[in-house]
Amino acid sequence: MGVRLLVLVVLSATLMVVDARFESLKPMRSQLGLVLTPFYWLADFPVRLWDGATQQFTSRSELLGENEKLKAEALLMQRRLQKLAALTEQNVRLRELLNSSSLVDEKVLVGELIGVDPNPFTHRILIDKGGKDGVFLGQPVLDARGLMGQVVEVMPYTSRVLLLTDITHSIPVQVNRNGLRAIASGTGNPERLELRHVADTADIKEGDLLVSSGLGQRFPAGYPVAVVKEVVHDSGQPFAIVRAVPTAALNRSRYVLLVFTDTRTPEQRATDSAEAQEKVDRQAEQKAAEALQGTTPAAAPAPAATPAPAPAQPPAPASAPITAPAKPATAPAKPITAPVKPATQGERR
Repeated sequence: MGVRLLVLVVLSATLMVVDARFESLKPMRSQLGLVLTPFYWLADFPVRLWDGATQQFTSRSELLGENEKLKAEALLMQRRLQKLAALTEQNVRLRELLNSSSLVDEKVLVGELIGVDPNPFTHRILIDKGGKDGVFLGQPVLDARGLMGQVVEVMPYTSRVLLLTDITHSIPVQVNRNGLRAIASGTGNPERLELRHVADTADIKEGDLLVSSGLGQRFPAGYPVAVVKEVVHDSGQPFAIVRAVPTAALNRSRYVLLVFTDTRTPEQRATDSAEAQEKVDRQAEQKAAEALQGTTPAAAPAPAATPAPAPAQPPAPASAPITAPAKPATAPAKPITAPVKPATQGERR
C-alpha cells in the first residue's frame, strides 16, 4: 500500500512537472476536459437553476413595483396637464387678479376602483380610500383625462363616488373658449352629458371644451369636464339642445385622483393674499435699506482725509504759552523773545 502511494505521488509530481514545462500533455488535457464537461455541467446545474429562479422572481417583483409607480406618476402628470388650457385662458382674462393672488396646486390622493354599482340606472363606483385616508363627502374625483364625479358616501376604508353621467348629478361648467357659463347634467348614458337652459343665440359650437367653473364651491375650477358633441338650434324654442361627451374615461379608468381643494373662504383668501403682499413689500424695503447701508461705507473715506493735517497744528500751543507771560511786563519781553528763537531752532533741528 505504501509502495503504491509512493508510486502515485511520484507519477503525479512527474505529470505536473511535464505539464508545466512541456506542451506534450496539452492534447490529452483537452480531451479529458471534453469528457468531463458534462459532469461539470450536471454538478453546477442546481446552483444555476436556483440563481435563475431567484433572479426571475426578483426582477418580476421589481418590474411590477416600477410599473405601479410609473402609473401613479403618469396619472399625476396627466392631471397637471389638464389645467394648462384653462390656465392659459385665465391668464389672458384674469391677469390683473393674478397680481394679488397665487394659484396653489391642490393636494391629491391616488385611489383605485374596486367595485361598480350593479344598478343600471345609477352610475356609481366604489374606491379603496375612505375616512381613514381623509376622504370627505362632496370631494371631487377625477382621472387622467378629466372630472369623474364626487364622493357621496364615506366609509372607514372605502368610498362611493357618484359619476357625472348619473341622472341626478349636475355640475356648473363654462366654455373654455369664451367663458360662457352653463350647467352640465347627467343623462344616464355613460357617454353623454347635456347642457341645460343654454340660450339659442349663445356662442357655443361643436368641439368646444367645457371646464369646471368652480361656481358651485364643490369642484375646483379649470378641470376638463366634457367636449361639445352636438348643438341643435330650433327657432321655435328659447333654448338650444347641447350634448357633450365626458372627457374622463368613466367606463375604463381604474385609478382615480381625490382632490383636496382649498377650503378657505374668499375673505380668508383675500386676507392671506394681503398679508403675503405686505410681507413681500417689507422684504423689498429691507433689501433696499441694506443696499443703501452697503453703499455708505464706500463714501466714508472722504471725511477721513481731514484729520491728516492735524500734525501741522502743534506749533500753536508752543506760541500760546510764550505770548501769555509777555503780558505782565512789557520790559522783559525782549529778553524773553530772544531766547525763544534758539529754542525753536533746536526743536526744528
